[in-house]
Amino acid sequence: MDILDGFFSSSPAQRSVAERLLEHGMRVVDGRALCGDVEVGETAISRAFKVDRRVVKTTLERISSDPELASVFSEAEPMLNMERIAKHIGCTSITIAPTDPEMPGIIADVMVALSRENVSIRQAVVKDSGDRSRSVLVVVVDGELPPDLLPVLRSCRGVRSITLN
Repeated sequence: MDILDGFFSSSPAQRSVAERLLEHGMRVVDGRALCGDVEVGETAISRAFKVDRRVVKTTLERISSDPELASVFSEAEPMLNMERIAKHIGCTSITIAPTDPEMPGIIADVMVALSRENVSIRQAVVKDSGDRSRSVLVVVVDGELPPDLLPVLRSCRGVRSITLN
């Protein structure tokens, strides 16, 4: 993520922790990590992120002490991503990789194609960990995707590949 470049250029380990905190929607307030309103301890984060606890502590302190970073991290929020649970709740998850993630209209074309076939959309999320070149669109739809809709989705503007999960 661009905002992290200048702050963590001298510490790749801290940058990695900061990226992962954002990826998980964890807020940082007063040197503490929160997932929603639940405080997550430094030791638990260090185990999950496979880094030394001191790196986590230093990263949290650094974020809290800088007004620009603090303003970003204090507003982070976790969000349910239905991608992995879709099949358990009677839905289908579609992952769409773009040819160029900066191309406008990809989401619009996909949504129009689904709408024309009366497919009900439960969730649409662009997964972007800060590296736009790896961004993907994940769409969760009610029920099974009609097989004849796959070629239609593949032909949408800017679609490089589609994976059904």
